[in-house]
Amino acid sequence: MLSLAAPAFAQDLCGGVGSGGQWIGGDAASSDMTTADNFREQLALVMGGNDYVALFTLSETTDVRLEAAGRGAGDPIIDLLHADGSLILSDDDSGGNAASRAETTLDAGSYCMAMRSYDGGPMTAFVRIGRQDHEPLTEGIALQVDPGSSGSCAEAVPIGPLGSSVNGSAIDDPYWSFTLDQPTAISITAVNESADPLITLYDGANNYIAENDDHDGFNSRIDMTDPLAAGTYCISLNALADETAPITLTVSAYDPQAAVLAIYDRGEAAPPLDGTVPVTDLGLVSTRIRQDVNGSSIASWFTVDVDAPGLLMLEAIGNASADPVLVIFDDLGREIGRNDDHGNTTDSLIAARVTPGTYTIGVWKYGGSLGLIRLLVERYVPAQ
Repeated sequence: MLSLAAPAFAQDLCGGVGSGGQWIGGDAASSDMTTADNFREQLALVMGGNDYVALFTLSETTDVRLEAAGRGAGDPIIDLLHADGSLILSDDDSGGNAASRAETTLDAGSYCMAMRSYDGGPMTAFVRIGRQDHEPLTEGIALQVDPGSSGSCAEAVPIGPLGSSVNGSAIDDPYWSFTLDQPTAISITAVNESADPLITLYDGANNYIAENDDHDGFNSRIDMTDPLAAGTYCISLNALADETAPITLTVSAYDPQAAVLAIYDRGEAAPPLDGTVPVTDLGLVSTRIRQDVNGSSIASWFTVDVDAPGLLMLEAIGNASADPVLVIFDDLGREIGRNDDHGNTTDSLIAARVTPGTYTIGVWKYGGSLGLIRLLVERYVPAQ
């Protein structure tokens, strides 16, 4: 079931993310995981700052498993996107040994699984997509709760109504519960990067539903965009870094608009230029533009105009130990470059070939504090 990724071809899927993607089975018919006789797998090469995208379809509602395991010291992160471009889930490290793994139930349709390197560098990794009855690629982490163990759903501490938050360590309060009076789409977040939380959602009978690690930095988030049935659910809370650190756990009704804005905040997609998200216009790049940014973990956005084919060199230079991340999108919202930690520094650098148009640049920093970042945009033209 292993195949090497074939040359890219255009796919108008997943809000443009599928452009250049690879059918995981080699073609659309062989990538229907509902009817596949076994998992489908590819050996993917990710160049610095870019994503590898695997495409697959489902002919009916199916329980699927998505995995990525890096070779050597590779540390992959995966995102699952619907054909309309909406983000369904993200994962890092849930496969164990730095591998990514996610299990969920999806309706019939087309989907994109995007994989990137955690540190933005080049990486090779095995990518496997299959049903949950197929053989897994990774070991997985805590995919099932022992119903007889202490702290099962029956013994979990109630969080309260939707919109409630609690604060406590994973070692003191490892299980929390909530109850839905009617079918509801929900979001669960666990916040404290020092703890590196991992959250797993189960129904009242301890059946696994979903899990997440490292959705936003080292914070975790589960979005159940399809309404959960009325009933009681429980959350297993783990900390991969410091199990004594306090974690803020919140269960709320899913807000589609807030979810989209969060994607822009994380630099995963270019925001629209309609004022929904603040974007600073830096104007036409004739030779060189320098802009100081008071960076945070939320992306700051800029646009530049290019009036002739050439090369854009982008640099994000952190001051006072700031660790910047840089991304650029073309005027159709396609990512054409992403970088973190260029060379032996924590600064970022992107070289991107461009044609006339407007380009959107995002820059942010790791960590919750503010830090000064110097953004440099230089334009080079072909020699005559």
